[in-house]
Amino acid sequence: MSSEAIRFDRVAMDFGKVQALNGVSMHIEQGQVVALLGHNGAGKTTSIKMILGILQPTSGTVRVFGNDPASDIKMAELRKQMGYLPENLSFYPQLSGRETLHYFARLKGADKQQQDQLLEEVGLLHAADRRVKTYSKGMRQRLGLAQAMLNQPKLLILDEPTVGLDPVATRELYNKIEQLKQQGATIILCSHVLSGIEEHIDRALILSAGKILAQGSIEELRKEAQLPMTIRVRGKIANQEWLDQLPAQGVSTRFVNGSQYILSAAASHKISLLHALGQEKNIEDLDINMPTLESIYTYYNTRNNAEGSDRQAVTHDE
Repeated sequence: MSSEAIRFDRVAMDFGKVQALNGVSMHIEQGQVVALLGHNGAGKTTSIKMILGILQPTSGTVRVFGNDPASDIKMAELRKQMGYLPENLSFYPQLSGRETLHYFARLKGADKQQQDQLLEEVGLLHAADRRVKTYSKGMRQRLGLAQAMLNQPKLLILDEPTVGLDPVATRELYNKIEQLKQQGATIILCSHVLSGIEEHIDRALILSAGKILAQGSIEELRKEAQLPMTIRVRGKIANQEWLDQLPAQGVSTRFVNGSQYILSAAASHKISLLHALGQEKNIEDLDINMPTLESIYTYYNTRNNAEGSDRQAVTHDE
């Protein structure tokens, strides 16, 4: 039995003259937490709607747990095991939080006993009988999370899940995501707050203009992008000869603020640099900063824009 949760094979989606997806191929394994990244119009929402079975591709195939999400009879039952939190939430304002969750529970065939537990987990039990129209944006977001997590979903799609959440609620959300992952759930996160999701994901998929720019673990993307790491050293490096030789080895050095060295190099230099710095007696502290998900995302989009400009220039010249 395949361990794949989702597979796109050369998927294209056209809306008239607008091509939302162009030959997208990707896969997500069961039990993974994956970030689906891209600017507005990159194709994220179209991809999500295909996974949910709302849209069918113009060409190519989409499979969710081996089934066609738009037509297979099996998906009617499987959708009850899928949770979705859209970016823009909309609830019936006159219903209470408890009534709203009860409504979604009936749609998904979820056990009513889950409701109070979920309301407590998202911090809404105290306001469960208040009308949704009295809820703040953060409270509505918490209610949206509760409905998405009904039925212990096998597949959970969260679009900007931390909007309106305070730091405590955000931490609780990621704790719940980790718990669901341990239970075997597959989770897709869409977010513009890349620093918040970096430590919680297994892989990232970067979309732009309907195409996949890159996909892989953060380590794989770091290696492919060859972005430098930085080591910030506070104190005095006595071995000036070693320091002077670093640029020839591909390590850039800067001395700033009269007391700090900044070394930038490929990640492959990390161990040798740390070994040499470990011999120094007058170093007070050091920080290692690996390329972040945000810098990786920026790199691929910048490269893509540059390649697009080059193609336009060639076309113009011809």
